[in-house]
Amino acid sequence: MLNLLRCLLLASPVASAVLPRAGSSQETSSDFSKRGVFGPIDTSSPSGVAGGQVTCAAPPVNSFFAGLKAPFPTNTWWAGYAATPGNAVVAGPFPYESALNNTGIQFGVSSSRQFDGTSVKQPTQMDWRASFSEHQGSFSNHKATAFDTQSVTVQYFQGSSTLTAYLVPGSPYMTFEYKGATPLLTSINGGIKSFNGNALSTGASSSATGTTFTVVDSTGTTYLIYSLSSISLVATAKSSGSGEIRASSPFTGVLRLVKLNDPSHKALLDQHYQVYPTTVGLDYSFTDTTSTLIFNWNTIGDGSQLLMLTWPHHRVALQSPNYPATSSLNYLTTKGWMYPILGNQWKLQNALSSIIWNPPRALDSSCKSSVIQGLQYEIGQLNPANAPVPGDFYYWGGTLAAVSRLALIADNLGRPDLVTPVITYLKTSFNYWFQASSSTLPAYETTWGGIVNKAGANNVNIDFGNGYYNDHHFHYGYFLHVAAVIGKFDSTWLSQHKSYINYFARDIINPSSSDPYFPVTRCRDWFAGHSWASGIANGAGSRDQESIGEAVNGYYGALLWASVALSQDYVNYAKMLVATEQQAAQIYWHLYPSQSQTARDNPYPEPAMRNLITMGNVEDWQSGAWLFWGSQRVEIASIQILPVTPINEAMYDTEWVNNVWSYTMPELVDPTIGDEWKNVIIAAYSNAHPQTAAAWSANITSWGSGNTYTNELYFIGTRPNPSGQPICGALPQNPYGNFKLQVASSGNFVTASSANTNLVASTSSSGSASVFNSAYVPNAGTLQLTSTNQFVTADSSGSYTISASRASASSWERFTIRQKIGAASGVYTIKASSNGKFITVGGDGSLVNNGANEAAGAGFKFVAS
Repeated sequence: MLNLLRCLLLASPVASAVLPRAGSSQETSSDFSKRGVFGPIDTSSPSGVAGGQVTCAAPPVNSFFAGLKAPFPTNTWWAGYAATPGNAVVAGPFPYESALNNTGIQFGVSSSRQFDGTSVKQPTQMDWRASFSEHQGSFSNHKATAFDTQSVTVQYFQGSSTLTAYLVPGSPYMTFEYKGATPLLTSINGGIKSFNGNALSTGASSSATGTTFTVVDSTGTTYLIYSLSSISLVATAKSSGSGEIRASSPFTGVLRLVKLNDPSHKALLDQHYQVYPTTVGLDYSFTDTTSTLIFNWNTIGDGSQLLMLTWPHHRVALQSPNYPATSSLNYLTTKGWMYPILGNQWKLQNALSSIIWNPPRALDSSCKSSVIQGLQYEIGQLNPANAPVPGDFYYWGGTLAAVSRLALIADNLGRPDLVTPVITYLKTSFNYWFQASSSTLPAYETTWGGIVNKAGANNVNIDFGNGYYNDHHFHYGYFLHVAAVIGKFDSTWLSQHKSYINYFARDIINPSSSDPYFPVTRCRDWFAGHSWASGIANGAGSRDQESIGEAVNGYYGALLWASVALSQDYVNYAKMLVATEQQAAQIYWHLYPSQSQTARDNPYPEPAMRNLITMGNVEDWQSGAWLFWGSQRVEIASIQILPVTPINEAMYDTEWVNNVWSYTMPELVDPTIGDEWKNVIIAAYSNAHPQTAAAWSANITSWGSGNTYTNELYFIGTRPNPSGQPICGALPQNPYGNFKLQVASSGNFVTASSANTNLVASTSSSGSASVFNSAYVPNAGTLQLTSTNQFVTADSSGSYTISASRASASSWERFTIRQKIGAASGVYTIKASSNGKFITVGGDGSLVNNGANEAAGAGFKFVAS
């Protein structure tokens, strides 16, 4: 049954649905209400934010937004036009790359695609610069006259002469409107070789009058020039490296340039050049189970004849598309082949998940006791007096979000007694965001418009560039997750802090230009189909996103917040953002060796690329299986998976997690690689093989700052289980209680004392043996010498005898004790969590954690005492 929560435009179907264009008045909330587009979350000033107001050290280029008011987009494909110094090469409007220089708009399409073993790259290629003779070369004499969620309109001006460029992604043509200006097109990839079929030698010229022209540069690159009214052009081959095409007089009309990849493409281009897009309106509608994202292009000419280009993610979602043959027009880009489509409205449909707080199935009964035990332990470690004081945005947010999952799991398992201490802990830590005296604070940045880390507004190295608008959806998704969990269980806190928390929601999921303080859905590139993490740092050149998992989580956090604090409209909006980001993950980040090289929607035709199983970084000019900060396979895969939350089961598809499992296996069995990455791989694998994942999870002793033992096992235990077999079965545990340790091979017992804290198997007498208390830690335990109450510790080098010398236990005091393979029942190995190595016994009886594998570990009997 259709949900009536629809937001179709009530105005013209080609009206801009989100952002006002140049010359239009600022729309009000009532305007949006009438039109049906979601209104703003809030419109109040962020004056209450604890850090006050700041100004970014990299404000927009002074002249670029002349006549327009903040907030301005920071993560769009064209951010490099606006970010200082304003001349960065940007990847767009695809299939073109472009840059704004002092005299005009440079653009081109890369003719080189490279694969270096880890990345596909398409290096920048500038083919032409569009300008006009009257322009005197002042960089300040250009500006944006309008922008929307996908496109930007840029105007160059000199006196009454203007050149207006409608930069709309997906158009095969570059569109330039001249008014009283003499068009000047400059070749910058090579000199002009021929014009309209006439070969040109250096210094020679050729003229032509009409509406269709062909120009070939000295590299063989061909462009078609279309004019919507007759024009006279003169082409001059100035040298082997340059040339120009100049109109014979000032012109008022439209020129369209298009790169011709193949002569056979000219027929389609000739047929549709007279219809061009100027702006894009965004719209959406919902049923109970689907979202439909709608692109409406404003066009000059018959919109049904608008020729545009699609990427793979468009084609898998488009409803009733009108596709010409793929052979009739195509461009290979870093997102795969762009193929043609006709029409000025696209409807892209995605399935919406029903998941919000909990998985769609109950915890398997075989896992319940272990999960409860983990809950009790991990919640028992939470001391509000030691709740973290935020020192940054990213790590604080990820750590607290992982803790907040404990409250949701406890609630789901009917343990309200365990919920309260988690909420108390979260509130204590979150409270620092409201205090102006805190050392790390959010502040409102005024030049672009958004919430930033106050200290980072003038330092791009703080918080991964948060003050320069990097990674906001990563950071604030965690914030919103924590706040939503608190609000779910404490309505008073929610009421008190709702407006404040909304600052973070408005920063990343504001759906409306009626919010005067925040841009529309800051990080989302609606045409690219996913978000960009990069903001305006480094001149806002190449766009990139390194963690699709955290991008999804950004919108999942917003979904949780919308569920407790906002209306169903914003729940739907967040669900759509989650669904489309997950779709992008499976198309552009997940690599499938089984996918045909010639498949229409394969973004990476190179078989060797697909064999790398997962992208680490997707950028607008290259994509590769690498990270800025790590090179291990488990790292590259895990950052696309984490954090482990219920919403991601749709993203962990069976083929991909099976491939990831095999691809990372050499590192999964490598004891020198930490469990903080392995646990994430195991969790994702459980979506296809829960029993195997549960068995592997029993050997994990560290979950990093963004996960917990409880959440890991709860996720595994709530996976689809078609076999019906118990998921957890009899999970192995350490023997717990008071014991004397006896070396199985020699029969000697272990001793330690305050005088000699080292553990040494030095006595054959049980009466002389030391007693150790073995206590529970998830998947492991601690050993405490009862005579001194000191915990046994093992250094990470494995060079020294382990000793009972720590007053409190941390990760170096954890040991995994398991039945030794091939030994008699009750003979165990002991593995140190500090380095993943097994305890051995030296010739002098010293216990040292230096066994490289289980077979090298000594066997111990735990004799009850």
